[in-house]
Amino acid sequence: MSAGALRLQHSIPEMNEDLQKRITEAMRNPQNMGELAGADAIGTVGNSDCGEMLRMWVKFKEEDGKKVIDRATFQSFGCDTAIAVASLATELIRGKTAQEALALKTEELAGELGPLPPMKIHCAQLVEGALRSALEPENVAASPGRAAQAPKQAAGATLLDSFAKPKEGGVKITFLEGKTQD
Repeated sequence: MSAGALRLQHSIPEMNEDLQKRITEAMRNPQNMGELAGADAIGTVGNSDCGEMLRMWVKFKEEDGKKVIDRATFQSFGCDTAIAVASLATELIRGKTAQEALALKTEELAGELGPLPPMKIHCAQLVEGALRSALEPENVAASPGRAAQAPKQAAGATLLDSFAKPKEGGVKITFLEGKTQD
């Protein structure tokens, strides 16, 4: 290994044991994985630097005269941290309006995982990007019951199928900026 690579390796802070335990626990029983039939909004992001991709589906309901998130699910091509953050975030946004969910900061989406080390912040940014892609005003239907501007997927289509065979009028994919390290 070169001296430059060695310096780079030592400059990346390791995840502490407590955070690794919380991620492992979240991975034992991830919540809300998979596609959500009848979703009102779908957001997809990818990070070309590390190859991770995440798609989030959101379904709304009417509650006390407000349109709130009833359920959110996700699929991810990403590391354990991205999956753990997405699992926690889909629980965290339940019952919130789109505006309230969009107001959450990146670090808040990690929920009970707590602060992520710099080398893993991109995982929470990936989740935030998928949430924004789904919930930004141009993507969310104005009234409950109307589908957002998201493609209908064929029965049985997976996230991998969707990326392998883009559909006409397709999904908006937002590539995140910046370098990442896994």
